[in-house]
Formats: sequence, C-alpha cells, structure tokens
Amino acid sequence: MKFLIPLPFIWFSLMQQCFSQSLAQDKAVRYQQERMVYLQWDKNKFEPKAGFLSLNPYYWLTWGLFHPSYHKNDLRPLSATGPQTQRLALVGVMNNTDNKYKLQSDTVRNTALSEIANQSGFVSVLDPLWQLYYSKELNPVLDHSMSSILAGLSPQVSARLVNEGLYSWYKNELDMLKERLDAALNTTMDRGSRIIAYHRLLMEYRTLASVWAIRTSSAKATIDMTARQQRLKAGEVTVSNWTPQSDIQIAKDVLKNLQ
Repeated sequence: MKFLIPLPFIWFSLMQQCFSQSLAQDKAVRYQQERMVYLQWDKNKFEPKAGFLSLNPYYWLTWGLFHPSYHKNDLRPLSATGPQTQRLALVGVMNNTDNKYKLQSDTVRNTALSEIANQSGFVSVLDPLWQLYYSKELNPVLDHSMSSILAGLSPQVSARLVNEGLYSWYKNELDMLKERLDAALNTTMDRGSRIIAYHRLLMEYRTLASVWAIRTSSAKATIDMTARQQRLKAGEVTVSNWTPQSDIQIAKDVLKNLQ
C-alpha cells in the first residue's frame, strides 16, 4: 500500500515536465532552409540582423566577421545561376546533343541498310524491276530442261537436233548464261550495274534464241525436203504435164493482170 501512494505524485510530476516543453523557433535556421529550398533569396530575412547601428554582437559572430557578403549572393541550388540549375541545363544540353547524335546515327544506319538492300545479292530477287520484267524474260535461262528446250518440235526434228549436236550446243550456251545470271543475282554490286547485267544477258539470250529458231527451222525444212525427195524417188508424187509454153502463158497472164 505504501508503494501505491507515490504513484499519483510521480504521474503528476511527469505531466508537468511534458507540458513544460515548448517548440523551439529558430528564425535563422528556418529562413536559411526556406531560401535554400524553395523561397526567393531575401536579403531581409537573414537572422540575426545587424540591429541599431550594426551593434548586434550575434550578427557579427554569425555573418559580419566570417561571411560579410553571404547575403549579397544568391546561393540557392535552383536559382537562375545555381549549381543545380546549371546541372539541369547541362543535362538538357547533353540530352539534346545525344538526340542529335542518335538522329545522325539512325540516318547513317538507314542509309547503310538502304545501300545493303540495293547492293546485297541476298535480296536481289525482291527488286521490282526483276520481279516485273527480267524474271519472266530470263525464266527460260534459269529453268531450262530437255523437255522445255525441245517443246513444240516434232520427234523427227528433235531427234535430228540431238543427233547433230545442236541440242548439246544450245544447252551448253544456256548453262553458261545461267551461270552468269546466277552470279549477277548473288554478287554484291550496285543496283544499276546489276540491272545492266540483266539487260546484257537478256540481249545475249535473245540472240541465242534467234539462232536456235533458225537451226530448228532449218532442220525441219531439211527433213521435209528429204521426205519429198524420197517420195519422188518412190514415185508417190505425180508431176503434172509441163512444157515451156505453159510458163510463157503464165507470164503473159500476169502481165495482163498488171495492165
């Protein structure tokens, strides 16, 4: 019981000590914090002040003796000339420079990709001019076989061309053109040079095709002539009666029609 009696007195004394404390108000510290963080640099808010005739000793101990020009210079980090403002401005300038470098590098990259697309042999088949014209015109060179070469010819003409070696000659010429065309397609070169190569090979193929057409027509004519001679020798062809007077009469009839 004797221990319970002092408890109210102890509690009362503690409450007195708690309520006896007051909040410290240091204007000098508060003003310094405000102007260094977000407020403007106010020369009139430097504590302690100089006082009457600048006789305040606290002013001289705080500012006058050690920092006489402190209040004259704006030392805020985010002021117009503050270090933080300068750093942010420098960061902005560096970002702008980085963006310019990035734009320049992207331009160089796109130019390089465009040049690669124009010169690389891996994408040459995607060229519009090749897709629309040269691939169709040069398809007999790229995709030729015995059946495609001898297509449209009779068995007799085909056999004659093969026996006389004309087919082998034509196929070898097509193989050489195909090899050169594959080189033009797969080699890294300028697009203009590649198109010129296409055109040159196309002209050579057309010349070769015309020679082949002459050879096939000659072979067909030779076979037809041989067949007619054999029919004449065998007496299978009847020759009409002919005299020199018949030719003279034909010539006279032609002259009459012309008059």
